[in-house]
Amino acid sequence: MQDELTRLRIDLAYDGAPFRGWARQPGLPSVQSAVEDALELVVRRPCTTVVAGRTDTGVHARRQTLHVDVPSEVVRRAGASGGEPTAPDEDGTRGRRAASGGCAPDATVRASDGDAASRVPSPPGPDGGGEDAAWSGEPVPGLTRRLNGALNRVLGKDRTADGWEPAVGAVVVHDVVVAPAGFDARFSALSRGYLYRIADTVTGHDPLTRGFAWWLGRELDVPAMDAAVRELLGLHDFLSFCKPREGATTVRELQRAGVRRDGTGMITVRLTADAFCHHMVRSVVGAVVRVGEGRRAAAWPGERLRARTRDASVVMAPAHGLVLDAVDYPEASRLEERAVLTRARREEA
Repeated sequence: MQDELTRLRIDLAYDGAPFRGWARQPGLPSVQSAVEDALELVVRRPCTTVVAGRTDTGVHARRQTLHVDVPSEVVRRAGASGGEPTAPDEDGTRGRRAASGGCAPDATVRASDGDAASRVPSPPGPDGGGEDAAWSGEPVPGLTRRLNGALNRVLGKDRTADGWEPAVGAVVVHDVVVAPAGFDARFSALSRGYLYRIADTVTGHDPLTRGFAWWLGRELDVPAMDAAVRELLGLHDFLSFCKPREGATTVRELQRAGVRRDGTGMITVRLTADAFCHHMVRSVVGAVVRVGEGRRAAAWPGERLRARTRDASVVMAPAHGLVLDAVDYPEASRLEERAVLTRARREEA
């Protein structure tokens, strides 16, 4: 018998230092592995998630968003309207890992990374009816608590022989909600926002933030950096700042960009785009730092952009200063439309 599925939206944050990036890799610690292992403990079957942004090794996230399709009964037990969760069945089945975005086995995964957004499982109604969307957008605090408990179990294990160090608290789930119809964590997103922190003065070298900021030994020209990064705003081919992947476009729309120094002396570079290609943010930061050091003119990053060629002079900033800070979505009525449009653009590219 096939299970009725409910799509969950999960918002989480993590310290990227203990992990080799978001994506699951055989024999290596990853955020995806930790989250999916925790989901398996809660759902009692292997699950695969779909995420808004696949962060690289050592990159952090203040706000990451994913979706996963789970058996609706799991949501009912946890209490979608704030009810107390009950213990899962003891006869839960373990087996193969699901297709992208779902839990297996015996589950009809009706929405995944490559499926039409219109095939998102319907939220379960309070009476158990799969077509009743009354629970859409409802928080599931019982699952939030259980997932955080499961994450601590997964991250607390000493698996040093497998390349994993204990990292309790490195991943925290903030919210679990029943996703509105049409929601796709990756394709429904309007934009992703990153920030990068730089400490360029001795007074800004706070030992408590050394794992989250790039320390430099000379003061940077922040106004010049701000002018330089604004040269990149708009829809462009960012090949000069990306590591190309086969079959993937490097055309992106940089929607917002700026460089500021705060009251503590810390410099923050903020970039928001519809999406980012591989290594794009760190390469842009590396380029504007060259401007801030006085080694390049403020027009140089724009010149490199228009050249549309990789150049060894564009050096990537270290990963540890980078944070995925925001993922924005349209209102619920436009989620499906956005997902279909984004998917079509990617396929065309």
